[in-house]
Amino acid sequence: MGKTKSKSKRMRRLPVGPNGGVQVLLVHPVENLGQPGDIVEVKRGYANNYLLPRGLATIATEYHKRMVEKYKLRLLQVQEARLAVRKALAQQLAQQSFTVEVNATEEGHLYGSVGKNDIVAALKAAGVTQITPDQVMLEGAIKELGLYSVKLNLGMGVETEIKLWVVPVTSPEESKGSKKEKDKSK
Repeated sequence: MGKTKSKSKRMRRLPVGPNGGVQVLLVHPVENLGQPGDIVEVKRGYANNYLLPRGLATIATEYHKRMVEKYKLRLLQVQEARLAVRKALAQQLAQQSFTVEVNATEEGHLYGSVGKNDIVAALKAAGVTQITPDQVMLEGAIKELGLYSVKLNLGMGVETEIKLWVVPVTSPEESKGSKKEKDKSK
């Protein structure tokens, strides 16, 4: 009889929701249920046998609810700061142009193509290290010399366009020839 009494006490501790289920506070995302910080109502067995033992949720007490509200405020402030940084980066990138040197024919056709990785390499060469290839939004590969406008998705709904110059590689022979001409002019 002692076990039954302690079991019933444990069941009474769980807060009951308006529909007769148990209210729990999600600690980790649970598919088809919610995200961390959500207070959801589930059946008692689901809470006792799955969510609580695996650490996916905790009991939704008033203390936990207050802590979640404080956490959400802090998280909101962090997200606003990140958004401001991304907007500043977007403005900085929009004012600059970047250059990619590639092998090309006399007519201006590339021997290969300029892809996302090439664009990220050009950005890194210019000192912009925050951009990854999956943030570059190309409609197709670039296969000719010229000036292109390339969209970047910086995340959190912030997008920008950069100017990308695709220019032919200057061969070492040409650069040696220009050095000789400079030497002769001296």
